Amino acid sequence: MAEFISGSQESFVSQMNKKASELGMNDTVFKNCHGIDEDGHLTSAYDIAIMSRELMNNHPKITEYTTIWMDELRSGKSQLVNTNKLIRNYSGATGLKTGSTSISLYNLSATATRDDLSLIAVVMRSETSDIRFRDAQALLNYGFKNFEFANISKKGDILKSVKIDKGILPVVNAIFKKDTGILVKKGTSKNIVITIELADSFLAPVTEGQILGTVTYSLNNKILESVNLIAQKTIKKLTLPNMAARIFQEWINLLR
Repeated sequence: MAEFISGSQESFVSQMNKKASELGMNDTVFKNCHGIDEDGHLTSAYDIAIMSRELMNNHPKITEYTTIWMDELRSGKSQLVNTNKLIRNYSGATGLKTGSTSISLYNLSATATRDDLSLIAVVMRSETSDIRFRDAQALLNYGFKNFEFANISKKGDILKSVKIDKGILPVVNAIFKKDTGILVKKGTSKNIVITIELADSFLAPVTEGQILGTVTYSLNNKILESVNLIAQKTIKKLTLPNMAARIFQEWINLLR
């Protein structure tokens, strides 16, 4: 695959390291594309978590494969069993990747989702395969027991209408630019403080997608997330020609 995509394994490894740097995987250096032990080929549990999150967020279709426990090939002549035992034994497990070598020992990036909360647990250098699954399960259990995901805004939802001065329409809806959620300790979501920065009016023209303001969510005086409020539609400036057109349209509507 590396040779098909990049022409050579060396070129592909260069791309791997470039992507790792872009993702902030500061403790990772790839020396090969297959993961077998090699001097200087290094990573960390944190970096594996970053890489796992990138995969799950941007390529969620992967779980259609990582959640398969057993499958057959060649009309049943060959059989494959998932090496990730959590897929069979842990509620909400979605993946993700096992790995082991004589030097790195037994490793696992485990992902699971419950009640809209998705977690990643990374275990490295376990002495046995069973230990890695036990420790990953303990980490996931801790996360699900102590944290929750609070959905706080949905892309396209209307916060309020704001006045447009000298526009062909009197108001425009201020909508949330993106879906936003926050990971918080259980029971604390009710204490989230919402701060809205949005002017009462804007001068036309206003373009669709134009940033009108922000909504900031904080807890215990710590900012958790901010989301932009944008204009739902374009509002052109009121001119004599379009004023005349609007009056004419209103007149036509009265005659109907």
